[in-house]
Amino acid sequence: MKKIFRLSQFVIVGIVTIMFSITPGFAGPKRGGDYIIPVVQFPPHFNAAIKSGSELATPASRIFVALVQINENWEPEPYLAKSWEISPDGLTYTFHLLEGTTFHDGKPVTSKDVAFSLETTKKNHPFGPYMFGAVDRVETPDKYTAVIKLKQPHPALMIALSMPLMPILPEHVYGEAQGPIRKNPANIMAIGSGAFKVAEYNAGKSYILERFDNFLRPGQPYFDRFIGKKIGSPSSALIAVSRGEIHHLVVGDPRMLAKLKKEKNLFVISRSTSGVGSVNYIEFNLRKEYIKDKRVRQAIAYALDLDFVIQKLHQGMTHRSTGPIHSSSPFYSDQVNQYEYNLEKANQLLDEAGYKRGADGMRFSLDLTYMPVPVIEHEHKMIAEYMKPQLKKIGINIILKAPADFMNWYSTLAKWEHDMSTSNIFMWGDPVIGVHRLFMSTNIKHRVWTNTAGYANKEVDKLLNAAAVERDIEKRKALYAEFQKIIAEDLPLYFTIEDVFHYGFNKELMNIGWEIWGPGYESMYWKNGQAP
Repeated sequence: MKKIFRLSQFVIVGIVTIMFSITPGFAGPKRGGDYIIPVVQFPPHFNAAIKSGSELATPASRIFVALVQINENWEPEPYLAKSWEISPDGLTYTFHLLEGTTFHDGKPVTSKDVAFSLETTKKNHPFGPYMFGAVDRVETPDKYTAVIKLKQPHPALMIALSMPLMPILPEHVYGEAQGPIRKNPANIMAIGSGAFKVAEYNAGKSYILERFDNFLRPGQPYFDRFIGKKIGSPSSALIAVSRGEIHHLVVGDPRMLAKLKKEKNLFVISRSTSGVGSVNYIEFNLRKEYIKDKRVRQAIAYALDLDFVIQKLHQGMTHRSTGPIHSSSPFYSDQVNQYEYNLEKANQLLDEAGYKRGADGMRFSLDLTYMPVPVIEHEHKMIAEYMKPQLKKIGINIILKAPADFMNWYSTLAKWEHDMSTSNIFMWGDPVIGVHRLFMSTNIKHRVWTNTAGYANKEVDKLLNAAAVERDIEKRKALYAEFQKIIAEDLPLYFTIEDVFHYGFNKELMNIGWEIWGPGYESMYWKNGQAP
């Protein structure tokens, strides 16, 4: 029997929502006003089919739609696809599209655009092989039916088909006839079928998206414009949100959060943003002397008091991580060695490994760098600075090498020149998409957020390959539980903390929707129909 998902219950909800907003006597959502967000890292363009990253995800998810959306319960809901069926063997997904949907240029959205978008994302996106390597082909029997045929089961497919991972692109704008897609001017002046259309792009400064009145969800969006403004520093952003020049701010620094909470025109929400699944870790370069010894990596883990880091350095703003899978994931397991703080155990391991202390009390030296990124940079810098005196206690001399900038750090790791570095990765909804890339022996590359540690374990490869095709949720959980145990033992990466994002929103903002990726801006509106 085929699994069938239909739109009916959502149609009813939608009709009620529309009636509520237009019926006299009901104080429904009001249209009007701009919504302005701060932009820390300015997006080079808006085409999420050829690039990943949080700086791109927010505007791209306003400009483009996807086949489905993933709610906070990790369930797919209709978006461009009003319903779908999955064959009993899990190899055929049949999507029925909403008829009458148009792109911003007025052209209809058809199944051929869906097929084109999947192939484009598969070929060009950094996660393309993981998201769509299992796809054999996309059939388009009619204008409003897209049939995805798989070579093998792919339990992560529905998440891969959501925004910001697979935008529906118009083939007539981005197809081969228009030249190489990476040089297409529509990457910047993008044309999608999302709630907002691109009106203006000022590189490195600002972008303006205007409401698309023919959006597939009648009545939405409510804002007239969605605007991104480059903000130079955290202090500048705090001043801007206080003055109402921007309408929300995301912070990670405890000092910034304390100031944010004092702003009378804001309310603060703390979320882990489960789909993003932001986890931080210490990467070990397994090619290097000392580091290639598992006992050294384990000793370093035992020497770090993560409870102290979280409570004292981060003032309780982060959570402890126990492994590569975020605690909000259905596949998370804490049944692993968690390396509770133990200097005696750390010293014992180093002694057993044969690394004796010299006359100065030191056993050997290691270089350490850290990831310099906005919002959470303080977390990485604090941990790196903490590690220097802490590892001295077990005889490891840390040579702290502060990166000149992000590209300097990126280049160091991509060239495999580091001994150790702090880093961060997003799970992007499913381990197949965001986690496998760090550990597969087939993914050792000169590119950050691949297996730059140089880790190769046949058992881990086997477990991850099996989990990538396992449709039974309990069996899949068991595979990932075993994987997490092995990683905690081998420790090619030592996972330290999970980020919690703290959003300060203007108090006049109504109806903040939430998805696994973060706020859903299409349903938001200003209390009085205009920005305060």
